[in-house]
Amino acid sequence: MFPKIIKLILAVAFLGYGGFQFYENYTGNGIFLTLLSGMMVFLFFKNEIIFLAFLRLRKQDFRGTERWLNKIKNPEGSLVKKQQGYYYYLHGIIQSQTNLTVAEKHFKKAIQLGLSMSHDLAMAKMSLAGILMQKRRKREANILLAEAKKLDKHGMMGEQLRMMQQQMKKI
Repeated sequence: MFPKIIKLILAVAFLGYGGFQFYENYTGNGIFLTLLSGMMVFLFFKNEIIFLAFLRLRKQDFRGTERWLNKIKNPEGSLVKKQQGYYYYLHGIIQSQTNLTVAEKHFKKAIQLGLSMSHDLAMAKMSLAGILMQKRRKREANILLAEAKKLDKHGMMGEQLRMMQQQMKKI
């Protein structure tokens, strides 16, 4: 993983040298370097380590996900704001298996930083509401469930939201 500034410097350098290659009539090299520059810009906004951690999470490998996330030493310095949100979101999912207090802090941080997809934000709010329900903080959980319901535009989490609201009535 390269720091953010190095990715941008490499993108500018590849683009500049690609332009020089076009000027020298080496069109193939210029196209390749321009594409390489675009890849560096893409990696600036989409961190490769977080992507690999999501792949491990998809396989339900929480230890592997945590190993990938631990490779990011300084999330505030090496990740843009939305990537930091996903970093804390993934940590919240991992910690919700063992330690609810730490998971609550991670989910709150992820919601505060923001996530780029509305269904990811809805899932984070729903998970935080579940943690708050277990801690008997019903009012906060109701607010978060209502926000998650608004964010769930495609109705993907409708059944889970209804089930959580039924459990809330029992408390």
